[in-house]
Amino acid sequence: MVRRDGRRLDEARPTTITPGFQEFAEGSALIEVGNTRVLCAASLEERVPGFLRGQGKGWVTAEYSMLPRSTNTRTPRDRDAGRISGRSQEIQRLIGRSLRAVTDLESLGERTVYLDCDVLQADGGTRTASITGAYVALHQALKMLVSHRVLPRIPLRDTVAAVSVGILDGKLLLDLCYEEDFGAQVDFNLVLTRGGALVEMQGATEGDPFSRDLVSDVVELAYRGMQPMFQAQQEALRQL
Repeated sequence: MVRRDGRRLDEARPTTITPGFQEFAEGSALIEVGNTRVLCAASLEERVPGFLRGQGKGWVTAEYSMLPRSTNTRTPRDRDAGRISGRSQEIQRLIGRSLRAVTDLESLGERTVYLDCDVLQADGGTRTASITGAYVALHQALKMLVSHRVLPRIPLRDTVAAVSVGILDGKLLLDLCYEEDFGAQVDFNLVLTRGGALVEMQGATEGDPFSRDLVSDVVELAYRGMQPMFQAQQEALRQL
């Protein structure tokens, strides 16, 4: 099987992360995964949602949207429908959960970090790229608190990134572009820490049910394939 861009089946698309992409955000990063591009920005507020007030813990949350011409045909803005689409809600909750999983919320104190992930160009894997890029933006914002002596250390327990895996024509593929994702019989989105722990795994089939053994193969492929993404994150953070 030959992939459209000539990659091996177990090869991720090239990942580039440009940190500090926005001048005014406490943290920001432009992530490019193949032809997918997402702008991630982190904003700090000295307050938390009502359900956390007085508990001494912070919060990390996310918003996700696609620019109208990030796709082949115009995608209407959510505001045109008068509400956030179900897909956008699902993805922004996934981004928030993924980043909270590696954040020490107690050490953060009663502060909120808002992560805005805006898709500039979509060619598959926008949610996984958002998570990978948002980590860099979050790290930058938290590092600023340390440099201003608000916090004694960066309250992050591990690095987190994400990637997709799918089955197309009976073959297991890493990091699907849109064409591959559209045609896949089974597709997964996996969020893992650099230490190898699984944060979240989303998987579904459009055809026959899949075996439990397949799940183990998917996790192993994802972790091996995500190493260049972790490297891209570390290279971006070294530039700050």
